[in-house]
Amino acid sequence: MVASDFFTLPSSLAVFAPHFRADAAPWDWLRELAPALAAQAFAEPLPARPPGVQITGPVYLHPTVRLPHTATIIGPAWIGPETEIRPGAFIRGNVIVGARGVLGNSCEFKNCLLLDDVQVPHFSYVGDSVLGNGAHLGAGAIISNLRLDQKNISLRLPGGVVDTGLRKFGAILGDRAEVGCNAVLNPGTLLGSRALVMPTVAFGGYLPAATIARVRQTVTFLPRRD
Repeated sequence: MVASDFFTLPSSLAVFAPHFRADAAPWDWLRELAPALAAQAFAEPLPARPPGVQITGPVYLHPTVRLPHTATIIGPAWIGPETEIRPGAFIRGNVIVGARGVLGNSCEFKNCLLLDDVQVPHFSYVGDSVLGNGAHLGAGAIISNLRLDQKNISLRLPGGVVDTGLRKFGAILGDRAEVGCNAVLNPGTLLGSRALVMPTVAFGGYLPAATIARVRQTVTFLPRRD
């Protein structure tokens, strides 16, 4: 299982190509976020921004990035062209975003790579994850990135169990994968291209391309009390 099974690095992020190899395991891209950003000069001045947008550390904002009246960006971070950052967004370290993304209101982003046309518009957490081109999180969708016992995250894949060696690992979303409103992705979730997780579902594991994870409803009938 390699990164090219899930997504293709877009031309908007070509400067990072040496760090994100198509033949690497997709979760290995997470290890490359810090080195990829450290290799950038961050020499260009930041565009004018509203006084409520707080920026610290090394940050690159393309001149076409749309900024809100309030947001916090803690570098290192690299935000690509025509991306929209909405009010209350919290971007905190080792974040790379391609073109035309939406970083939504009251959403938090940490140690993650968002390729082109990714939409995370409302009330979500994205940590230690890679979201493929055109991936979308519905309102309130959460990507959990840490086991309750804080052990390394292992993956149950068709070829067997793989220890990623990562203590923090959220999700890999393939191109155009979608997660419905108020769904939760458990640590180490892999969604193939165009895979769908329905609203309110708590999903973990591997969901192949073009398949759907739905709610399994269990009804328990309590004894009558006359």
